[in-house]
Amino acid sequence: MSPRVPQVRRKLRVLALVEAPLVPPEDASVRDAAAAPWKTEFDVIRTLRRLGHEVRVLGVDTDLGPIREAVTSTPPDLVFNLLEDFDDVPIYDQNVVSYLELLRVPYTGCNPRGLILSRDKALSKKVLSYHRVRVPEFTVVRVGQPVRRPKRLAFP
Repeated sequence: MSPRVPQVRRKLRVLALVEAPLVPPEDASVRDAAAAPWKTEFDVIRTLRRLGHEVRVLGVDTDLGPIREAVTSTPPDLVFNLLEDFDDVPIYDQNVVSYLELLRVPYTGCNPRGLILSRDKALSKKVLSYHRVRVPEFTVVRVGQPVRRPKRLAFP
């Protein structure tokens, strides 16, 4: 018996952005997805549809044009962003999110500022420390510079 999925009050038009090689086949089953590299994408899309939403899947590769076309041709209520990179460059995911903001379309996930901040561990810790959130001691070692451990940085 399959689990009961509550129905939503309003059916949303959802545009799911996934990396092009990870677009699940339309006729895929749960069994097919079990060991597939697109299992996460399959699960998210399947769940959104079971919740009653209309889901269009867009495989994104190296061009932002298809995103604009999808957003303008049939404007989604929400873009479900499953991208972890763009053009095989992980730090470019922030650019896709910035583009979604320029298109003024709501999307899931972190905003571009958060994505940028999350990639800089030292800056993240400095911001947290400023707000009196305790973080472990750390140091930044620049490439090509000699490594010098500060006295305040002790190891267990």
